[in-house]
Amino acid sequence: MPVVHTLLLTVIGDDRAGLVKALADTVGEHGGNWERSRLAELAGKFAGIVEVSVPDEQADELRAALAGHAGLLEIDVHEGRAEEADAGPVVRLEVLGNDRPGIVREVSGALAAHGLSVDELSTETRDAPMAGGQLFEAKITAHAPPGTDLAAVRAALEALAQEIQVDVTVDA
Repeated sequence: MPVVHTLLLTVIGDDRAGLVKALADTVGEHGGNWERSRLAELAGKFAGIVEVSVPDEQADELRAALAGHAGLLEIDVHEGRAEEADAGPVVRLEVLGNDRPGIVREVSGALAAHGLSVDELSTETRDAPMAGGQLFEAKITAHAPPGTDLAAVRAALEALAQEIQVDVTVDA
């Protein structure tokens, strides 16, 4: 069985048509397989992260080819690592409230205080339909170390929600 490298590509560039195709073509032309990705347009930029697997003997060629995208995309290549077998229980939460600075800092601080590691975080702001102003919404998936007191995590997040005046829904 051939040795396969896992590469993580961080990409950013001015948003325009064809960026994903150019990246996918390069990965495919060099024996790579596009595994997972999170890509989005943010403030006129196209940005994201892509997980690629590539046979060991083609990894250096793929790295060199990706460097050739300068001017179209800035691409940084990072070595991936194997996922941990026992990451512990998964906690999913949603946060919704009036937008203000510090919400992500406060919520991520509460998670970190209980040893949870964020696996996925997506946030957005949108117009509040009736009240005016902006609403902040976050969706977070995190994993806890084995043996974590999930009731204590839930209680801490509920207390924080009252303190910073947001709604937090926890699925643990």
